[in-house]
Amino acid sequence: MDKWIGAVVAIVVVAGLAWLAWRSWRRRVARDETLSAYEVPELAGAARFEAEVLYVATTPIATPLERLAVDGLAFRGAGRIEVFDEGLVLRIAGERASFVPADRLVSAGEATFAIDRGVEPGGLVAVSWIVELHDADPDRIAPYVDSYLRARNPGDSARIIAAVNDIAAARPVLQPHHESEASDD
Repeated sequence: MDKWIGAVVAIVVVAGLAWLAWRSWRRRVARDETLSAYEVPELAGAARFEAEVLYVATTPIATPLERLAVDGLAFRGAGRIEVFDEGLVLRIAGERASFVPADRLVSAGEATFAIDRGVEPGGLVAVSWIVELHDADPDRIAPYVDSYLRARNPGDSARIIAAVNDIAAARPVLQPHHESEASDD
């Protein structure tokens, strides 16, 4: 009898945690429903640079521990980045392709952590950009966000950063998240 009570309590606890996670994700999706990447346009010519990446997350700028449920970039997965003169395309497995126009790109740089991923110094690439906003409020300003990527091949991180910074046209902002918060003292 005691085994059954323990099993029932364990099932109730697991079910409660699963329900809380589901509810939390639904609230996040509702909160971020006005945010998205841009539709992929017809792109002329070949990509300047392409690389295989692990897409980690998109977060508000300078807040690498708060995931956004941006349409097309809500879930972590294997993917590919393609950099064109017109902007960059992120193709994440299981998601629709996402585009960031060059005039909405701010910059790219190294990062050490985001959400559930902590890596060696400079192990992540943070691409800062201005998200597309679908909001009825004309006075609301589109937020700046960071999309975190981990290059699959050695040396690709530096090439991604260089390629994105070559085409980035948006106004730069302070980006303290690109540096590790750990002290060297």
